[in-house]
Amino acid sequence: MRIIVPATSANIGPGFDSVGVAVSKYLEIELLEEREDWLIEHDLNPRIPTDSRNLLIKIALQLAPDIRPHRLKMISDIPLARGLGSSSSVIVAGIELANQLGQLNLSNYEKLKIATKIEGHPDNVAPAIYGNLVISSAFKNKVSAVVSKFPEAGFIAYVPNYELRTADSRRVLPNRLSYKEAVAASSIANVAVAALLKGDMRTAGRAIESDRFHEKYRQPLIKEFSDIKFLARKQGSYATYISGAGPTVMVLAPKHKTEKIYRLLKEQKLNGQVYQLQVDSRGVRVEK
Repeated sequence: MRIIVPATSANIGPGFDSVGVAVSKYLEIELLEEREDWLIEHDLNPRIPTDSRNLLIKIALQLAPDIRPHRLKMISDIPLARGLGSSSSVIVAGIELANQLGQLNLSNYEKLKIATKIEGHPDNVAPAIYGNLVISSAFKNKVSAVVSKFPEAGFIAYVPNYELRTADSRRVLPNRLSYKEAVAASSIANVAVAALLKGDMRTAGRAIESDRFHEKYRQPLIKEFSDIKFLARKQGSYATYISGAGPTVMVLAPKHKTEKIYRLLKEQKLNGQVYQLQVDSRGVRVEK
């Protein structure tokens, strides 16, 4: 059995902690033979445990404490601590592992409620579960989600070689906004979401780049951001935004301009990797 979970790009500008899209990088968990103790084989960061201390197993055992230990193989091309939902993918995989081994028969909505409680907000876990674009909310233990296709667009991700911890990225945010600022910020988010659902990428792009919740506070933490945005805009991109808490910078562009923007970013010899990504429409899935 193999569990596959997509990476995710959250916020998309003003959709702070509530909007995300599944993209084409993946965490794969292969279930192998039973054994006396859990063993997770991986070649990821050496700090990631290979036994029952691994987050994947801890979450699975929370939901199904009686499942038998197995040998697992963990393969991931989702960069760690880069704003592409690496931790959320593990949370969703852990829930699915419990779901399969414990025969819990969880619905996607039940998985979302569990994942949101663990993660604290649904912006990454929701698209990891459902795929596509997901607009979601969590307030007073009530979780809601709307799933939609993402409009036709190309994704170009610049993933820096340096990490930016979510805690550090949140530390630069203000503790509160004035009522007037909050109204302005939410109106921009409303337009961004409405335009995405309508498929109007030009209007969506303007709203995405007008975010007032977090981008202006976080952009100085990512020194390459302004240069990437300038280059992409000259080539006719829709928008450039910080993926999740960063430091990944995501460019949305018309499909016919994606390749050129990708090549130009590669030529800049930035301190990181550049990828072309697609929307994942399937979300978490199991292959048996």
